[in-house]
Amino acid sequence: MTMKSFILLAVLVTSVHTTTAAGSAAHRCFCQVTGTLDDCACDVETIDSFNNKEIFPKLQKLLASDYFRFYKVNLNNPCPFWTDHSQCGLKYCAVKPCTPGEVPEGLKSSSYKYSEAASQDIEECEKAEKLGAVNGSLSEETRQALQEWKKHDDESDRFCMLDDEDSPESQYVDLLLNPERFTGYKGPEAWRIWNSIYEENCFKPYSVKRPLNPLASNSGDDGPGFYRWLEGLCVEKRAFFRLISGLHASINIHLSARYLLDENWFELKWGHNVSEFQLRFDEELTEGEGPKRLRNLYFLYLIELRALAKILPYFEHPTFHLYTGQHTQDNENKKLLLELLHIAKSFPLHFDETALFAGNKKEATKLKDDFKLTFKNISRIMDCVECFKCRLWGKLQTQGLGTALKILFSERQIEAIPNTSNTNPSFQLSRQEIVSLFNAFGRISTSIRELENFRSLLSNLKQ
Repeated sequence: MTMKSFILLAVLVTSVHTTTAAGSAAHRCFCQVTGTLDDCACDVETIDSFNNKEIFPKLQKLLASDYFRFYKVNLNNPCPFWTDHSQCGLKYCAVKPCTPGEVPEGLKSSSYKYSEAASQDIEECEKAEKLGAVNGSLSEETRQALQEWKKHDDESDRFCMLDDEDSPESQYVDLLLNPERFTGYKGPEAWRIWNSIYEENCFKPYSVKRPLNPLASNSGDDGPGFYRWLEGLCVEKRAFFRLISGLHASINIHLSARYLLDENWFELKWGHNVSEFQLRFDEELTEGEGPKRLRNLYFLYLIELRALAKILPYFEHPTFHLYTGQHTQDNENKKLLLELLHIAKSFPLHFDETALFAGNKKEATKLKDDFKLTFKNISRIMDCVECFKCRLWGKLQTQGLGTALKILFSERQIEAIPNTSNTNPSFQLSRQEIVSLFNAFGRISTSIRELENFRSLLSNLKQ
């Protein structure tokens, strides 16, 4: 063999090895992320195409508008579950709240849901009611009791805890200026949050060991037993676990896609960290768990997409406005919102929520209450996250998913909305719920879109 032939052969062997390694890197993360999803009539490929082409571009435009970018939140709530709670000292964990002048005046008024004219009419009606004989005859104690009853009714419909927007501790945050990305918050403090969620709030007995639990020893050997237990659950509890796992996967994708790659005195470079993505989702590096997590992300997407399709009548009601006080922009944003919701409704393979809580009425009601109580507990755990940036996005995304669940199981009230002429239909969403619902779905939609980027990067990866 001549030297020239030897060199050519070496180049060919290296090329084949590199191609095989690159292909296997992508395969190890996405080998199971294909085909029909469990407990659904939908497949991964249909979701990818629908999200990336139809949903993602319009949703990103909507979330950049003033109504959706300003989120009022209390980041100073004490942790209700453990006392040895500290605050993250990392500089990228910080959240910059808005100054009063940065928030549109319309958002700071109590009539943000309505047009300016409608708001004036409502205020006049409220004044008239206060002057009426019935209201005037009520004692202060009775009025207070009525307010408490109303608050209780609102809380009973919800699947998550909401911050008190009237609290002096609550502040507006510009979500575009405080993006979700890798902050350096990791290790035992972060594991304790997820461990509390999975071990104490996913209907799992302590005798069943979760795979890859970083706070337990030898947990990797318990995968088969864990999944036998999971498949033996009722569909509702199985869905609950998959929603939490999907949310966890989505957050990990964001952290891998917006990672601090380089830092120097004149710039910060954020971008895709393929190695970080592999650590979280590679089949070999996660003992088979990674691809399962990604499939659960698609399940979560279907749940939130179905909620958007069902809530359309609420936003179509003529009294509803995305009110910020900027008339032209508000009208354009409502038009874009309705266009997005009609696209969501057109999805051909929606999740069928009627399969949930559909058995014996008494048992179904008990199961639904347990489901709701457990998810509320998870939303409270978000106040224990020590990184403020992570706490911000954790609270928003759990509130958004909780709002989606509230919508899915309020079918009768939502169906009655088109026939309701007054400004107070029985089904209501607060602005906090609306902003969290769409931004949470925006995070899931972005995760689906980012998977396409990571597939490409892994396919081009050189050994």
